[in-house]
Amino acid sequence: MKITEQNFDSIIAGGPAMIDFGATWCGPCKALAPRIEELEKEYEGRIAIGTADVDECSELSARFRIRNVPTVLFFKGGEVVDKSVGLVAKETLAEKLNALL
Repeated sequence: MKITEQNFDSIIAGGPAMIDFGATWCGPCKALAPRIEELEKEYEGRIAIGTADVDECSELSARFRIRNVPTVLFFKGGEVVDKSVGLVAKETLAEKLNALL
């Protein structure tokens, strides 16, 4: 799902969430995208999973001090509980998602 500055707070308040902060010009972000899409299908209905473009969501990027992309933040109860920076394996992300359940 596409994350915007308008829908972000309602998404993380609604339950566990994983938000991928990336950019269209970022090679590792493009490589991570299919993994994020697969996880979004696998965890549908249990965890909200989406992608925020750092160029379009500059306020969110500043709020969470996103300095490198891709950065994936994991939320529970509206708060950041885990983080992953860089291109990581799908299994690594799945482990972090399972910890949210």
